[in-house]
Amino acid sequence: MSKSSLTGTRIRARRNLRGLRQSDLAHMVGVSPSYMNLIEHNRRRVSPPLLQAIAQALDVSEDALVEDSDIRFVEGARAAALRTDTNIVDLERVDEFTGRFPGWAKVLAETQARVETLERVVDQLNDRMTHDPYLGAALHEIISAVTSVQSTAAILNDGGDIAPEWQARFHENILNDSKRLAEGAVALVNYLDAADDTESGLAAPQEEVEAWLARKGFHLPVLEAADSGDLPQLLRAQVELSSDASRVLALQWLVRLQEDARALPLDPFLDALAELGMAPDLLAVRFNVPLQQVLRRLAMLPADDARARAFPAAGLVVCDGSGTLVLRRAVDGFPMPRFGGGCPLWPLYQALHSPGRPLRVLLRTDGRMGRQFVAYAICAPDGPPSFDDAPIMQSTMLVVPEMAQALPQGARALVVGGSCRTCAQIDCPARREPSILVAFA
Repeated sequence: MSKSSLTGTRIRARRNLRGLRQSDLAHMVGVSPSYMNLIEHNRRRVSPPLLQAIAQALDVSEDALVEDSDIRFVEGARAAALRTDTNIVDLERVDEFTGRFPGWAKVLAETQARVETLERVVDQLNDRMTHDPYLGAALHEIISAVTSVQSTAAILNDGGDIAPEWQARFHENILNDSKRLAEGAVALVNYLDAADDTESGLAAPQEEVEAWLARKGFHLPVLEAADSGDLPQLLRAQVELSSDASRVLALQWLVRLQEDARALPLDPFLDALAELGMAPDLLAVRFNVPLQQVLRRLAMLPADDARARAFPAAGLVVCDGSGTLVLRRAVDGFPMPRFGGGCPLWPLYQALHSPGRPLRVLLRTDGRMGRQFVAYAICAPDGPPSFDDAPIMQSTMLVVPEMAQALPQGARALVVGGSCRTCAQIDCPARREPSILVAFA
């Protein structure tokens, strides 16, 4: 559409609003009525001097007679019409409609834009409902509490004789379930409010903790001290952790990282790292600690220490026995999903099948711009052993940008993705759902 394609239509609309005849306006600006007729039907361009004269005659600004600011009205009206079964011949007159009725065209275009925005929000919520386990669990908790209150109330309302002690128990159940319902509703509202329209805001407590750790560089100097002080008190001063759930999760990880710091004192550990290189197994032997503890320590080194900077920044992924990621430290070039599990081919999951067996695998991320990493993984029981309870397994994977000395020469890289939904390997045998990139493959 040319810059002046609507100018004539808008001149005609403004002239009609003023109650002027075409010949009257032509006389006022010094052109013939036939030439004015061609202008108003967009068959002749309007020179700048003539446009200025017409604007003065109609007592409007020149900007009001050009369509630069109204292109979006035309496109919005056309997009709205294409949603219907409108005859294509009528669509060809959208320019005329916009020029004659700019107010209605604006309303139509803004309504269309609003509809498109709402559709995007619906798509986001649909994806969130499908793939957000925290949201599903919160809704399940609320439904469970409502059902429990309803069942107990139905028993009390049945009209039969109920012993006083059972009445008291039912009343207590209703009170507890009501509290659970209220707490669940508040948590759900806070959770939904925490995320913005682009899904870039914080959502689950785990994300809040990971974002807080990321802002700290995944290293808290206070944990290196022999006396780290009161950790719960430390967390209460962290305004970034806005929910009780996030503080509980943060405390669990701080306790674990504190144990790592005490088992692997920073200065001796960095000296050993400089001596042995990126060799988690040798470091575990040197300090007589479990391998997973060394992997966590390597991912949490201080960025301002020259000895640590001699090695590339590493990423860390931890999952429980179900395969759900419980901690993520991202590293450039290695995508990690926001919810649920990652790529089934990750050594993180292979280690779950062979507890206690350390794995070292060369990985390459999918796509033409894929990068290579060395992954170190091991699965081990989380917590002390017990004859009475099944072990709680946890798998840990350290992801380090490839270094020449890390693997034997000629090692073959395993191609992996972040999650099936965004992986470019369409024919991957481990795929559990179609990729949204299939249209671009």
